[in-house]
Amino acid sequence: MPLSSETRWLRPSGAPDDEPRWGHVDGIQIGIPPIPGPGGLLRVFTPYLDHPRERLINFIAVEPIPQGETQRGFSELEPSSLDPGERGKRFWSADDAQAAEHGGDAPARGVTEVVDGVETLTVWIGVERFDSGADVRVRVRFFADRPHEVEVAGFANAASVPLSHLILTATMGNWARLRRLHLADRIVTAGELWPDFSGTAFAEHARFPLAELSREGDAAIVSATGDEEDPWSVEYAADTAEHWRFLGRRAVQTWRVDDPHPELEAVVNARWSYWASASEIPGGPAYENFEIIEPFRQGAAFRFSVAEI
Repeated sequence: MPLSSETRWLRPSGAPDDEPRWGHVDGIQIGIPPIPGPGGLLRVFTPYLDHPRERLINFIAVEPIPQGETQRGFSELEPSSLDPGERGKRFWSADDAQAAEHGGDAPARGVTEVVDGVETLTVWIGVERFDSGADVRVRVRFFADRPHEVEVAGFANAASVPLSHLILTATMGNWARLRRLHLADRIVTAGELWPDFSGTAFAEHARFPLAELSREGDAAIVSATGDEEDPWSVEYAADTAEHWRFLGRRAVQTWRVDDPHPELEAVVNARWSYWASASEIPGGPAYENFEIIEPFRQGAAFRFSVAEI
């Protein structure tokens, strides 16, 4: 029996203290603080991979670059002016684009509607103004016929300085130990890109232009997977925190851009040790940050999916 609108979607009730989490009841979900974790990050949950409710598979950071500048803002790292003493820009939710510019209290329910014959759930995420003057919002949209995929799009608010880029960065490939990047005609591994890399910093970025990405019609597609057949049985360094230890099912993480800009690039870096620690990642460096970078276009979107292998 097909799911009804009320049983298909996970969404807040409208109560002020409800959990700010949206998506498919049995599929991919997005949350924001105060769900536990660092500030200034969207949380990506995939409970269908046999994860406990609090286990997330990735984060998405918001990183704008004003025109004429090279330094990006970091929603996770930049201090909050709305929450003094806290690191990470404040996020809030809204049911429409205008409300997302001004903040709110109770978590928004999100809006359901039919788009091209498919029911969708849309929620807007407001982002505290960056120190650079960048002022942005993010639209998150789920499609009833794509339970393991979410669309994420970035917008500049009217009060923002002009932007050259608005990068929505997936920041936690290390948890899944993603080491294989699937391009149009080859697979590139983290070990090949950074054969002698070690330490507690990030590796230099590796960049792959649009011509190197897989295509499906006009769409550009790039995926990342782990390289371990049995990721559950690896040996961790004794000081590795519990939240870095793999569980659940193996999966492929995929980024799809339906209308890519000609200057689009897929950009990755890597870590040898888990974030905020010196604990070595079992098996060597793994991709950590993944970015789709292109010149700023209002409402430019990508679709992020996580599917079991």
